[in-house]
Amino acid sequence: MSGLLTADDATLIDLSIGLEDDPPSEPMPPSIDAFDHEAGAERLAENLSGLGHDVEASDFPDEMGLAWEDLAVIPHAGTHMDAPWHYGPEVDGEPAKTIEEVPLEWCRGNAVVLDFRWMDPGEEISVADIEDALDDLDHELSPGEIVLIQTGADELWGQPEYLTQFPGMSAEGTKFLVEQGVKVIGTDAYGFDKPFTAMGERYVESGESEELWPAHFAGREVEYCQIEKMANLDELPRRTDIPIVAFPITIENGSAGWVRPVAFIEADAGGDTA
Repeated sequence: MSGLLTADDATLIDLSIGLEDDPPSEPMPPSIDAFDHEAGAERLAENLSGLGHDVEASDFPDEMGLAWEDLAVIPHAGTHMDAPWHYGPEVDGEPAKTIEEVPLEWCRGNAVVLDFRWMDPGEEISVADIEDALDDLDHELSPGEIVLIQTGADELWGQPEYLTQFPGMSAEGTKFLVEQGVKVIGTDAYGFDKPFTAMGERYVESGESEELWPAHFAGREVEYCQIEKMANLDELPRRTDIPIVAFPITIENGSAGWVRPVAFIEADAGGDTA
C-alpha cells in the first residue's frame, strides 16, 4: 500500500459524498451560506476596521477579497465516521472512544466489498448473508480489514428515496464482523441500520426495543466505527484487497467526524466491478 500512496499512475477513487446546501437526501441538511469575492472584500474590510484600521472594500485588488462559506451542519451529514461514543457511553464496560480518540491505524487498510444489492429495502443483513457473501468471494476476513457494505443506495443520492431504499445491518451481523477483527465497517446507504421507517413500523408492530437501531447499539458490546453515506463502490475494479484510507476529522468529544474515504488502485488493475 505504501507504494500506491506515492505512485503517479495509481488510480484514486473517491468513495464519499460531500456537504451540500439543503439536499433532499438529508433529514437534517447542512446550511451553506456562501460569500463571493466582492462580499469577501466587504467582510474583510469590516474586520480590519474593527481593529482600528481605515480599510474599505474598494481598497482590495480589483475590489475583491477572499471567498468563504458559513456552515451550519451536524457531523453526521455527508460521508462521516461514527465513533463508538455515538452508540453509547461504554463498550463492554469500558469508556467509549470519541472521534478524536479513534486510532488512525483503524482507518487505513485493505477493504472487502460485500454486495447486498439483491436485498429488499428494510431487510436486515444477517450473519448468514455475510457468510454467503464472503463465500461468493472465496474470502476469509483478517483482523484490521475494512468491510464495505454495498446496497446501491448511493445511486439515489439527491432524492428523498435515498432515506428509505436500502437494507441495513443486523446486530448479530455487526458483532460477527467485529469478532473477526474488523474495526471499521462502511455502507453506501444513508444509515447503518435499516431505514427509520422500517424500524418504526417494526417497533410499533412488536413493541420490542431491539427493533430500534440494533446495529448501532451492538457497538455497546463490541468496539467498532462505521462509515455512513459512502459512494462509488461500483467503480472499484475488484471486491477484495482494496487499499483504502479513511481518516475522520477530529471534533472535540465528537460522536462522529466527516471523512473522505479514498481507494488506491494500481494502474493495471482489472476485474469485474458488478
